Amino acid sequence: MEESAILSETQSYPYPDVKGRYGAYGGKYVPETLMPALQELEEAYTAAKTDPGFQQRLDALRRDYVGRPTPLFLAERFTEHLGGARVYFKREDLAHTGAHKINNALGQVLLARKMGKERIIAETGAGQHGVATATAAALLGLCCEVYMGEEDMERQQLNVFRMELLGARVTPVKTGTRTLKDAINEALRDWVTNVGNTHYVLGTVHGPHPYPLICRDFQRIIGEETRRQLYEKEQRLPNLLLACVGGGSNSIGLFFDFLGDAGVRMVGVEAGGLGVDSGKHAARFSGGVLGSLHGALSYVLQDVHGQITGTHSVSAGLDYPSVGPEHAHLRESGRIEYTSADDQEALDAFQLVARLEGIIPALESAHALAHACKAVPDMGKDEIVVINMSGRGDKDVQQAIKYISPGEQSP
Repeated sequence: MEESAILSETQSYPYPDVKGRYGAYGGKYVPETLMPALQELEEAYTAAKTDPGFQQRLDALRRDYVGRPTPLFLAERFTEHLGGARVYFKREDLAHTGAHKINNALGQVLLARKMGKERIIAETGAGQHGVATATAAALLGLCCEVYMGEEDMERQQLNVFRMELLGARVTPVKTGTRTLKDAINEALRDWVTNVGNTHYVLGTVHGPHPYPLICRDFQRIIGEETRRQLYEKEQRLPNLLLACVGGGSNSIGLFFDFLGDAGVRMVGVEAGGLGVDSGKHAARFSGGVLGSLHGALSYVLQDVHGQITGTHSVSAGLDYPSVGPEHAHLRESGRIEYTSADDQEALDAFQLVARLEGIIPALESAHALAHACKAVPDMGKDEIVVINMSGRGDKDVQQAIKYISPGEQSP
C-alpha cells in the first residue's frame, strides 16, 4: 500500500454549506435572541482554526493534559472468541476523564476563554460530557454549571459527585422525561438569558450551526489518529469501522477521516432499548421521522402531533430522541449504515469484553461491541475492524448491577 494512502480524502468534503446544512439537514432553528451569539461563535471558531497560538495551545493540552494520542489496541482474545476479522479498539476510554467527550469540551472551553466569556454551561446525560466540561472549566479558570435530568442523576451518581468535586454546580432538571433532552432544553433557556457572559458547551454533533461543525472538528482527531496508527501497525486501511450513536460525536469523530475511502465500511449503532417494536428505544433511524429539535433539522422520535416521545436505553448517553444532522445526511447518501443493539445485547457485550480483555467498556460503547459480536464472525481473518471504545464503564457499574446478578453472567 502506498504511504500516500495514510492521507485522508475528505479535504474537498463540502458540508456544512454556508447555511449550516448537511444536504437537507441541520440549519439554525433557534430564537432570534440566540442568532447573534451563534454568529459570534462561528466567527470566533473560524478565526481560531487559523490562529497558530490557539492551535498550539490546543495541541499541547491534548498531548500533555488529555494524553493523546490514545492507543489503538489489538483485542486478541475478543478477536479469537469471535473467530473472524482482527478487531482493534480505539481507546478513547484512556483519555483524561475517561471518554472522548474531553476532546470537544476542552476545545470549546478554550474557545470560550478566547471569546472573553466568564461562565460555562453544559448539558449531560451519562455525565461524561458534564465531567469533561467541568474539568476543562476548572483547568482554564471559568465558572461552570451543568444541567442534568433527575433520572440520569440517579443512574450516574458517581459522575454527579465528580462534577461537584471539580467545582461545577450540577442543576437537576425535573421536567419532562428528566433525561438528556430536558437537560438540553434547560441549558438553552439559560443561554438565552445569559448570552452576554456565557458560552454553552453543547456536547454532541447536534444543535444549531455551528455546533455540529465545531464538535465534529474537535472529535475528528479520533479518526486522524486511528488512520495513522493502523497504517503503522498494518500498512493498510480498515475494512469496517464501528461506533455507537447517540447524538453522534464519537462516531463522526472516528468516521470522518475515512469518508473518502470507498473501501471502508462504517456502521453506527443506535440504542435499541427493549426492542424497536416495543416503542421503548432510542433508534431514531428505525422509529423516527424528520423534525426539528434543539435547533437542527434531523430525525426525531415524535408522535403524529409532533410531540417528542419518550426514549429508553440502558445507557444514559444514548437515551436521546434525535441524532446529529450530519449523520442523517450520511445515512441518506448511503455512505454510513446505521443499525441498533438492544439493552440485553449491550449488557452481554459489556460483560464479554470485561472478561476477555480486562476492559470494562461504557454501556454506550457496548452497543458497538454488541454489533461486532454479530458482524465479525462472518468476516475474513485477513480483514480488520476498528471499534471506538468511546468511554470506560466505571460510571455504569451501578446501573449494570441492576441487570447482572453475581454468578449469572452471560457466557
